[in-house]
Amino acid sequence: MNENSQNTCGKEGFYMSVRSEAPKAGMKATNSTIAKSQTENPTGTEELMEKIFEKENLVKALKKVKANGGSAGVDGMRVEELSEYLRVNWAGIKEQILNMKYKPKPVRRVEIKKPDGRVRKLGIPAVSDRFIQQAILQILQPIYDNTFSEQSYGFRPNRSAHQAVKKAQGYIREGYTTVVDIDLEKFFDKVNHDRLMGAIAKRIRDKRLLKLLRAYLNSGVMEQGLVKPTEEGTPQGGNLSPILSNIVLDELDKELEKRGHKFVRYADDCNIYVKTPRAGERVMRSISSFITRRLKLKVNQEKSAVDRPSRRKFLGYSFMNSKEPRLRISPRSISRFKDRIRGITKRKRGISLSRMIKELTEYIRGWMGYYRYCQTPSVLKELDSWIRRKIRCYIWKMWRTYRTRAKELIKRGIVSGMAYGTARMSGLWRPSLSKAMQLAFPNTYFEACGLFSLTDFVKV
Repeated sequence: MNENSQNTCGKEGFYMSVRSEAPKAGMKATNSTIAKSQTENPTGTEELMEKIFEKENLVKALKKVKANGGSAGVDGMRVEELSEYLRVNWAGIKEQILNMKYKPKPVRRVEIKKPDGRVRKLGIPAVSDRFIQQAILQILQPIYDNTFSEQSYGFRPNRSAHQAVKKAQGYIREGYTTVVDIDLEKFFDKVNHDRLMGAIAKRIRDKRLLKLLRAYLNSGVMEQGLVKPTEEGTPQGGNLSPILSNIVLDELDKELEKRGHKFVRYADDCNIYVKTPRAGERVMRSISSFITRRLKLKVNQEKSAVDRPSRRKFLGYSFMNSKEPRLRISPRSISRFKDRIRGITKRKRGISLSRMIKELTEYIRGWMGYYRYCQTPSVLKELDSWIRRKIRCYIWKMWRTYRTRAKELIKRGIVSGMAYGTARMSGLWRPSLSKAMQLAFPNTYFEACGLFSLTDFVKV
C-alpha cells in the first residue's frame, strides 16, 4: 500500500468511526455559542463530553496533533500511526471514557537541560492521549478564555509574549518604575490537584469530564522503566497543561486585580509594577503569603526580587534605565546567544564554510524572530561584528599554515607585504580582526553568502 492510499485509508477510517458522534438536529452549537453561555456559570456544562466527541471537534484535534508532531510516549506509538490506531480502537476508547473507566497511559519523563545547568522535566503523553487532551482543550478553551484576566498572556489565543512585554513597558512609561518579580518554584510540578479540580468543578458539571481530567492528573510518570504516581503537578508537555495552569493562576490574577495592582503574567512568570521600592517590598510580602496560603504554591525566594526593571529580565527582554524605557535583549539572553554561535562556529567541527553559514542563518532567523522588537540597534550591530569575526577566525583556522594564509590573502586582492605580515600573526582571534582579513572578507562577502544582519529583522 503506498503512502497516499495509507493516509487516505487512515483518515477516512477514523472519519467513519466518529460519524455517529455528530450532534442530533437542533443540538449543534458553535464554540462561540458554548463560550457565551458558559463563561459566567456552570449551566450547560453537564454534557460537555458530547461536544468533545462531535465529529468536527475530533477531526480538528487529529489534524492538530499530527501537525504538532513530537516524539512517542511510553507505548512507542508514533504520530503517523495515530489515524489507523483510532480507526480500530476509538469505539472502545469512547465507551471507556463515557463509562468513566478510561485509564490514560503514564507520561514519559524527559529532562531538558537549562542554560543555568539545571533541568526542566517534561512529561510526554502517549499520542492517543495527546489526541484526547487536544479534543478536550478545544472545548474548554472558549469556555474559560473569556473570563481570564486581560493581564494574562500565556497560552491563550491571539495573545503573545511580545504583547506581555509591551504591556510591561507601558507601565514603566507611566511611572511604575519598580518591579515585583515573582518566580514560582517548580510551578508545573507543584500544582495541588484537589484545589485545581475544585476550581474546575465550579464551572464544569459533566462528571465524566471531571473524572477524565482527574485521571490525566493522576496518570503517573515513567522514569527509567518504572511508573511513579503523580500526586501533584501538571506535566509540561501535555496538551492540557497550559490551560490547567491558567486556571490555577487565574485566582492570583483576580486577587491582583481586586487589589488594583498593575501586573503582567505570562504562564508562571508574573511581574507587578509599583512606584516605589517600599511599596514593592510590601507587595512582595503580601502576595507571597497569598500564593503560599491560598494557592498552596511556593515562591522561589532566590529568583524573586523587588528591583528596577532594567536589572531584571522578563520573557527574555529587559528595559533601558532611562526616561523612555526602551526594550533591549536581556544580558542573559545575549550570553545564551553567544554560546550557541560559539558552538556553530567551533573550529574543530571541520564543516564547510557554506554549511556553517547556513546553520548560522537558520539560528539567527529564529532568534531574531523573537527578539525583533529590540530597540537598541547598537547592541545588534556589535553582535553582527562579533559573528563576522568568528567566521573570519574559522577561515583563518582552515588555512592552517603560514604560506597558505599568505597565498589565500593575496588571491583575494591583499598586497603581498600586508598578506605576509598578517600571516605571521600568532594565534587565531587576533588575525581575525586584522585589516587584511576585513578587506579579504568584507561585510558584502557575508551578505552574498546569505548571512543575515541582525538589524534586518528589527520591527520598527
